[in-house]
Amino acid sequence: MTAELERWAEALAIERRFGEQATQHIAERITALAVAGDDAGVARWIAIADRFDQLRDRPDGLLQ
Repeated sequence: MTAELERWAEALAIERRFGEQATQHIAERITALAVAGDDAGVARWIAIADRFDQLRDRPDGLLQ
């Protein structure tokens, strides 16, 4: 699986697991990683957040 597909899979899993709280969960992860100085982790979660936003903004009925 490519890194691109992994980010999409992670975003979808977060959407399914956290539902309405997914945005908060993503923000908390990015903050914790930034405080820890984990730049690679921050970059990964920002990429996940980007895909999550695209999933959230999809037209009703798509991928459901």
